[in-house]
Amino acid sequence: MLLIDWLTPWEFSPTLLFVFFVGIVLFVRGTRVHRVSKVRQAFFWIGIVFLYLSLHTRVDYYAERMFFIHRLQHLVLHHLGPLFIMGAYPGQVLRAGLPMSWRLRLRDFRNSRSGQITQAVLTNKILVPVLFVVLVIGFLIPTVQFYSMLDWRLYRLMNWSVVISGFMYWNLILDRRPSPPAVLSPGGRIISPVVTMVPQMIVGAIITFTERDLYPIFDLCGRAIPGMTAVTDQAIGGLTMWVLAGFIEVFGLLFALATLMRLSAKNRLPNKQDKLRGRTSLAAPIS
Repeated sequence: MLLIDWLTPWEFSPTLLFVFFVGIVLFVRGTRVHRVSKVRQAFFWIGIVFLYLSLHTRVDYYAERMFFIHRLQHLVLHHLGPLFIMGAYPGQVLRAGLPMSWRLRLRDFRNSRSGQITQAVLTNKILVPVLFVVLVIGFLIPTVQFYSMLDWRLYRLMNWSVVISGFMYWNLILDRRPSPPAVLSPGGRIISPVVTMVPQMIVGAIITFTERDLYPIFDLCGRAIPGMTAVTDQAIGGLTMWVLAGFIEVFGLLFALATLMRLSAKNRLPNKQDKLRGRTSLAAPIS
C-alpha cells in the first residue's frame, strides 16, 4: 500500500479538518507574538501529527477492525497526543493568535459569571481525573463497545470525548505554577497519575488474561489481519492499556515531580507558616 493510501481519510470529516486548521493557524499566529522555544513548538507539532494520523487516515479503518489497533488509537487520542500538545503550553500562544476583538471577547467571557463557572468545571480537580478514567473504561464495557463501533455517531462521540478529557487532564497535571493559581497542588499533580493509572492497568490486565472473546464486534466487522485470533488480538490490546498507558502516566508523574522540585528550589511552595499567618490575619479584628 502506497503512502498516499495510508494518508487518505477512511471517513472524511470537514469538522475535524476545520478544528485542526483553526488550531494550527492560531498557534502559528501566536508564535509571531510570543517567543516559543523550539522544544515547545516541536511538542505541539508532534501532538498534532499524532492526533491527525489517528483520527483522519487509514489507521481509523484498522482501528474499527482490530481491537489492539483500536487501543493504540485511543492511547494516542487519550494520552500521547494531548500530552504532547499540552506540554507545549499552547494556551497563551493560541490566545495571542486570535484577532484583538476576539481576545477582548474571550477576556470578558472569562471574567463573567458563566465564564468562571465554565472554567471551574473544565479544571475541577475531582471531575477531570474521574472523567479521564471513566471515559476510557466505560467504552470498554463489551455492550457499550459493541454499539459504539456499530453506530457512527457513538463512535465519533467516543473518540471526541477521550480526546477532550485527555486535554483537560494533562492541562492539570502539566501545570508548572504553584497552587494557587494552579488548581492542583504540586503534590496532587504527582499523586493524580498514580490514582488514574491503577484502574486502567487493572482493566488492561483483566482483558489481557481473559481467555474468551469479549469483543465479538471485531469479528463481525471482519478482522483486518488474517490469522490473528480474537484472544490474541484482545491480549495485545489489554497489554497496550496495561503497560503503555501506564508508562505514559509515569512520565506525567515524573514531570509533576520535576515541577515540585523546581518550585521548592525557588521557595514557591506554600508552607505552614504562610498558612498560619494567613489564618491569623483573617481572624484579626478590624480596627
